[in-house]
Amino acid sequence: MASTSRPALDAQPPGTAPGTVPGKTLGTAKEPRLSARATATAEIYRSLRGDIVAMRRKPGEPIVEKHVAESFGVSRTPVREALLRLADDGLVEIFPQSGTFVARIPVNALPEAVVIRTSLECTAVRYAAVRAARSQIAALRANILLQQERMAAGDLDGFHEADEAFHSLISEIAGFPGLWNMAQQVKMQVDRYRRLTLPEPGRIAHVLAEHGGIVDAIAARDPAEAERLMTIHLGALLESVPNTQGANPFFFTGAQPDGPSKTKKESTPS
Repeated sequence: MASTSRPALDAQPPGTAPGTVPGKTLGTAKEPRLSARATATAEIYRSLRGDIVAMRRKPGEPIVEKHVAESFGVSRTPVREALLRLADDGLVEIFPQSGTFVARIPVNALPEAVVIRTSLECTAVRYAAVRAARSQIAALRANILLQQERMAAGDLDGFHEADEAFHSLISEIAGFPGLWNMAQQVKMQVDRYRRLTLPEPGRIAHVLAEHGGIVDAIAARDPAEAERLMTIHLGALLESVPNTQGANPFFFTGAQPDGPSKTKKESTPS
C-alpha cells in the first residue's frame, strides 16, 4: 500500500528562518528588557526633574550616575538616558571627563517664559470668568483656604503645590486643561526661581491676595478684570529677580535683559 507523503509539522517555507512563523514576528528577549529600561528612564527622569525644579537639588550640585543607579536599583544606562533628557530641558549640564551638574537658573530666559505663561493663563482666566459654575468658584475659594493653611503651617512645598493646583483649576474651568499643560512645559526655570522667593517676608501673603482678586473677578463674570489681575500676578514674578539673584549668586547665570523698572512701565497686553 502506497503511503501518502505529508509535510513535517516543523517544516519551514523556503527562506524562513528556523523557529519563525510566516507572517509573524516572534518576540525576543530584548523587547521586555528595552521596555523595562524605558520605564526606568522615565521614572528616573521624573524623580530628578521634580527634585531639581523643587530646588531639592541645588544649582551647581553634582549628580553622580553611580549613586542614582544604586538608589533605583538599575544599571547606569537608564540614568544616562534620563540625564540626557534633563540636559535637553536645560536642567542639567553634562561635562565630559568632569561630571554632570544641576544647571544654574538662566536669568535671561525668565522674561520670555513669563510672557509665554502669561499669554496662556490669561486666555484661560478669560474663559473661566465666562464659564465658571458656582461649584467651581467654590472650589477656587476652597483652594485659597488650603493655601492659607499651608502658609500658616510654614509649609512652603505644600503652598507651592496648592498654588499649582489653583492655576490648573482655572484652566479646567475654562474648558482647556491643555493650556496649563503647555504652561508647565515652559515654566520649569521660573518655578526654580520662584521657590527662592517664597521665604521672603510677606511674599506668600501677597500671592494669596492676588489669587483672591482673580477669583473675585471670575465670580463677578468680568473676563477683562480677571485677565488684568492675572497679568499683574504673573508679571510680578520678575520684580524681585535682582534681589533674589543677589542673595543667591551661585544659583544663577546671566542677567535679566530688561530691568524690573522697565517691566513695570510696559503696558499690559490687551
